[in-house]
Amino acid sequence: MKPIRNSRLSEFGAPLDSKHGIIRYSLIARSCSAKHIFIFLNMATDCEAWLNANPVEADDLSDSFLSGEEENGGAVPSSNNINAANNEINGNWMAPSNSLHEARLKAKAKRRLRKNSSRDSGRGDSLSDGGDPGKGSGVGSTSPKSKLLDRKSRLGKGRGLPKKGGAGGKGVWGRSGEVYEPVQVDSKDPNYDGAQENCVYETVVPPLEERDFGKTVTPIVQEYFEHGDTNEVAELLGELNLGPMRSGVPMLAVSLALEAKASHRELTSRLLADLCGPVLTCGDVENAFDKLLSELPELVLDTPGAPQMVGQFIARAVKDQILSKSYIEGYKGKVDCEHARATLDRAAVLLRMSMGGLRIDNLWGSGGGQRAVTELVKEMNLLLKEYLLSGDGKEAERCLRELEVPHFHHEFVYEALVMVLESKGEKTFKMVLLLLKRLWVSTVITVDQMRRGYERVYMDIAEINIDVPRAYFILELFVDKSFSAGVIDKNLRDICPCRGRKRFVSEGDGGCLKLESF
Repeated sequence: MKPIRNSRLSEFGAPLDSKHGIIRYSLIARSCSAKHIFIFLNMATDCEAWLNANPVEADDLSDSFLSGEEENGGAVPSSNNINAANNEINGNWMAPSNSLHEARLKAKAKRRLRKNSSRDSGRGDSLSDGGDPGKGSGVGSTSPKSKLLDRKSRLGKGRGLPKKGGAGGKGVWGRSGEVYEPVQVDSKDPNYDGAQENCVYETVVPPLEERDFGKTVTPIVQEYFEHGDTNEVAELLGELNLGPMRSGVPMLAVSLALEAKASHRELTSRLLADLCGPVLTCGDVENAFDKLLSELPELVLDTPGAPQMVGQFIARAVKDQILSKSYIEGYKGKVDCEHARATLDRAAVLLRMSMGGLRIDNLWGSGGGQRAVTELVKEMNLLLKEYLLSGDGKEAERCLRELEVPHFHHEFVYEALVMVLESKGEKTFKMVLLLLKRLWVSTVITVDQMRRGYERVYMDIAEINIDVPRAYFILELFVDKSFSAGVIDKNLRDICPCRGRKRFVSEGDGGCLKLESF
């Protein structure tokens, strides 16, 4: 039987033998390019796979290919030839509708097989005619792309559980919720050491060296001057291994307090009393004051009043019972330095005065923020009275600074204005105005504090006027003078209260009472 050719396959010279169901390829290299050869090989592979899955007889092929004319020798075309002619459109063979439906089913099954490939895909399962599995020869997925994108194993091992039972992976030290038990020491281990069983491991802090002492302790003391919490200082010092440098803590604290304010010196005395016991001993405090007495000539260069201040620290330490009472007596006749003698004399005098009723525990005074309001008001009144007697504005400014209450300076302005309103002469008026101008220029009293002091007087002028009938007039006059001196601004001057003039008797009415008053 002659081989029959498809109209498309004949372009590449591909004869189709219907008897044996085999496609024989005879390509002519000089008439076909490499691209055509590749396309033809793909088509031939698909046809061969389809023929293997659906074997057909040679006689059935006569309906699909135009071989009737060759068999009948050009006679009247048979019904088969007519059907074949109807299936061919524009020289292209069109498969019957049943064949198209089957081809679509097979293509859909192939896509599903490639998509849902699993470990069992290589066991020979295939799809037969009609899409039923288990019939016909096995047709596996031939797409190289599907094999590359499929990450599942083909070995068929395992049950799909997590690796290492979920205890593996990056940054994982074990299963979730797993509790590790103490490891039992194996005495047969080659690295076993019997001496390690009784070992106790502790954190060892190296002793603080002298060169690092100042850099470590100085920030702690300076921070204490801000918050005033002795417990925090004790905790920070307890974390350090001071060793023989313990006596340097009181010495460093007193040295820093000599250059600080009176409130800081009071905090230093409290710190020494609270540290003696938990961190320091009485011997450490005595050694610290011994070093201070020996270094007084150097301290006087920076702080001229160091001898008197150190004497007050010694007297306060004796009163707080962190120094023995015989400490001062032990230096009698043994001191050659005049600064050390002045220090010991100052301490001895204070201790004798304490027997007469002097409170050494409040020797330095309390800090501004720690004082009672009534005490601060009393101090400011005494300051103003002393200034009116002496007329020393510089001393008044120094005393106001030493109170260390910049947030309470409005009280000083208020007391000064009330003192002017209650005075009877011009001396107090002029002196208070000069003092306020001096404190304003030196920025001891800020804009807010000055304004608040004047506003408080404006609010209380009605009550003050009950005791001082001319209070409105004096206040208006003082406010004008303050504005001229630059102490207050125009807005503060304009809101100054003034009492309206109420005339019940007109000067030109002959002393007759008026019915209406204005």
